[in-house]
Amino acid sequence: MPAILAKNAGRDAGATHNMPLSDCTACPRLATFLAESRARYPGYFCRPVPAFGDDHPRLLIVGLAPGLHGANRTGRPFTGDHAGVLLYETLHAFGYASRPVSVAADDGLILSGCRISNAVKCVPPENKPETGEIKRCNAYLKEELAALPDATAILALGLVAHKAVLMALGLKLSAYPFAHDAAHVLPDGRRLHDSYHCSRYNTQTRRLTAEMFRAVFQRIQEDSTCP
Repeated sequence: MPAILAKNAGRDAGATHNMPLSDCTACPRLATFLAESRARYPGYFCRPVPAFGDDHPRLLIVGLAPGLHGANRTGRPFTGDHAGVLLYETLHAFGYASRPVSVAADDGLILSGCRISNAVKCVPPENKPETGEIKRCNAYLKEELAALPDATAILALGLVAHKAVLMALGLKLSAYPFAHDAAHVLPDGRRLHDSYHCSRYNTQTRRLTAEMFRAVFQRIQEDSTCP
């Protein structure tokens, strides 16, 4: 995957310099929260969380942001907290994951044909990134999308991820409205699929059930066989 540029803290959205994702401090609020988290949880990863999975995927999954005690702790998206339970179970059921549970970055789990990323790479306070933070971090997602094979499908988990994907592709939200189990054909021919986020709240309130989530993946696989 090509090198990704990070933005300087305090500069406008167009200012970039050669800084790896792991060193990015473009968002002062997030950088401060990460520093506080490192002091409070010295054993945690507490850095921007990179994407995980196949470098040449058939499916890219985009979530919201790392969870404080999940990806921010383990260094792997959707790993270590409730949000990853349904996701990795489903990925395993559809042949993308080598095992149904993701517990740590070094647990040996392998993704085949699938890659997982987030709209925002750093853990935000109360799991709520601000609009400016989403915009600043969008350069990373834009690079990730540009590096994908032409036929790769994209799955956005939740409205924020959906908006971030469209922003990175320079597309208007009004032309591709978010809805659970929606599938949008993008101008380049790729498909953007939507699902409610597999968060603890959504699964415990049954806004998103396991059956609903599996149906989204079933549609992705069916659509991938269409010309």
